[in-house]
Amino acid sequence: MVNGLPSPLIKYAELMRLNKPTGTWLLLWPCYWSIGLSTPAGCMPSLNLLTLFAVGAISLRSAGCIINDMWDQKFDSKVERTKNRPIASKQITNFDAAILMQGLLAIGLLVILKFDLNSIMLAMSSMILVVVYPAMKRISNYPQLILGMAFNWGALLGWSVACNGQLDLTVTLPLYLGGICWTMIYDTLYAHQDKHDDQKLGLKSTALTFGQHTSNYLYAFTAAMTTSMTLAGFNSDQCWPYYLSVLLCSTNLVRIIKKTDINNIEQCQKAFNQNKHIGWMLFAGIVFGTLFKRSTECDDENNVETETINNNISPLKINVNGKLPTQTKNVNF
Repeated sequence: MVNGLPSPLIKYAELMRLNKPTGTWLLLWPCYWSIGLSTPAGCMPSLNLLTLFAVGAISLRSAGCIINDMWDQKFDSKVERTKNRPIASKQITNFDAAILMQGLLAIGLLVILKFDLNSIMLAMSSMILVVVYPAMKRISNYPQLILGMAFNWGALLGWSVACNGQLDLTVTLPLYLGGICWTMIYDTLYAHQDKHDDQKLGLKSTALTFGQHTSNYLYAFTAAMTTSMTLAGFNSDQCWPYYLSVLLCSTNLVRIIKKTDINNIEQCQKAFNQNKHIGWMLFAGIVFGTLFKRSTECDDENNVETETINNNISPLKINVNGKLPTQTKNVNF
């Protein structure tokens, strides 16, 4: 898609990471999960809401990438994987990048302003995390935790928007925590690509913190994610398709962790990209679980009605002359 653009625009598309859509999907899936879980039984998630969040995710993720690149340009120019990024390689000036960032933030703001007041306040509060995240790589061994808090904010926001500012924390909080655990998995694998350069530059990451014990930590995060997602499903009365999808997600994460050589840059990038499939697996489980939940409720209602009718039917009494008893009818005028 990016290569088909006029050549002067390609560098701006690359700055927005339009050539690398995995990050947008990873930002979008928690929003979709939350919207799906808030959907009434037997219904599909609102297409209008899904579209609105997609526009918001593309614009705000792109703006976040520009903020990150402006923060890190001195470091990016010294890292093999990032030295050709448009700002680090001086293809785009800070001024031009700032103009583009403001335009993207304006689009994101237009999306946010369509929300109710509570949801607007919730959405705006996430910008603090977006702005401070690049600094965390300089001062914290766990910058991926801050990224997880920012990237999974949609787990809270999606429900709030779908429910007109109401937030069911019994569902959204475990969903949010599960999403953070997921981010700790995929972004730790991602960070292993740059660990040698980061170490030389004095930057921090969970890849460096966990080191050769990374797989053990990631298995633990997978277990925590599975537990959190199961709790979110239980508290939202989900059915078996949802729990099947949670199982598929966890087994696929275990497979990805097991097969990835953390010292191989290509394998780490591949593992990161594969995580976008985890998102749609869970979303599919939510959608089918919600639809199936309605059919189950209908079956339960029919069983209750049948049982009630059977309990209310009394045996017919026969008079000694063999005739059915007459029924008296009260007529109200």
